[in-house]
Amino acid sequence: MRIKFTLSMDNLQVKDKYIDQLTFSWIQELSSEQVLALSSKWVSDKDFLTHQMPDLKKVGESSLTIEPIEEEVTS
Repeated sequence: MRIKFTLSMDNLQVKDKYIDQLTFSWIQELSSEQVLALSSKWVSDKDFLTHQMPDLKKVGESSLTIEPIEEEVTS
């Protein structure tokens, strides 16, 4: 299934740069099991973002939105 992810982060430090707010989105093809595993890691691992992005030194608030993308049906 196709999934749209939107990650928003506030008060972050990337290497030696400080950024007030950063938001980015991407679309990825994942199975429902992979989506469940990713969302579970997001919720349970407080260092999830810094493990995924080595140059990210710290983050204040963050949110991850996970939205399935409807497949268009053509006849």
